[in-house]
Amino acid sequence: MNLQHIGVVGAGSMGNGIAQICALADIHVTLLGVTEDALQKAVAAIGKNLDHLIAKGELSEAQKLAALNNIHVQTDFTSLYNAQLVIEAATENFDWKLQVLQQIEKQVSSQCVIASTSSSFSVTHLAISLNQPERVIGLHFFNPESVMGLIEVIRGLQTSDATHALVLDLAAALGKTAITAGNHRILVPIINDAIQEFQDGLTSAKDIDARMRLGCDQPIGPLALADLIGLDTVLTILEAFYNGFNDSNYRPAPLLKEMVAAGYLGLKTGHGFHAYT
Repeated sequence: MNLQHIGVVGAGSMGNGIAQICALADIHVTLLGVTEDALQKAVAAIGKNLDHLIAKGELSEAQKLAALNNIHVQTDFTSLYNAQLVIEAATENFDWKLQVLQQIEKQVSSQCVIASTSSSFSVTHLAISLNQPERVIGLHFFNPESVMGLIEVIRGLQTSDATHALVLDLAAALGKTAITAGNHRILVPIINDAIQEFQDGLTSAKDIDARMRLGCDQPIGPLALADLIGLDTVLTILEAFYNGFNDSNYRPAPLLKEMVAAGYLGLKTGHGFHAYT
């Protein structure tokens, strides 16, 4: 399918990043946010990111303007009526995501595919709340979305082949590699183990991250990645896995809980396992 119009629900960092890469691929994007103020901040953030690409010589001023013209901000779900694909990028809260998905379904056509970026909740469990669970699928974009070349595709038990094929088409249009995967059951325990090692006082956050970057050829260390994701989101994912699988591998490190309670959430608050100015 030739994707010409998608919707992105959620004007946070994930939603912004998805809107940006789609707009750069000449896809018209309706970016839905809760408030006008949040949407203006989102557009400003996207503009800043595009300016950074211009400074690096990877984008022209004309391409920036074309991308921004492809993004249309809205606060009303009715604006999604003619989207071919809508990507939910709301806060990682199960009940809230269900509400958002149900609102999306009420406004879009019966042919529209609905995708969730949830990192912790079962696509099947999210889909069964809708009238057409076969058109629901999971999409994991990696941060920063403009740089990372991978998109994980997560099928629910009822996801149709046509739904799966459409999101593969999206990945191709974005110049990304798509793999069909499960949830983050491999990545998140690595982050949790790194937090536990730091908590035990065995080494510094800087050295933990350097060991994984230089020794395992990872683009970013686990603690820096946790800061980038948001420590509150990491905690939500771990708790969902721990409760869902009843497996001690997913028991959140006590330090993670303390940092979230203290408001040290990583990059977005300026303080996590590393300091940010």
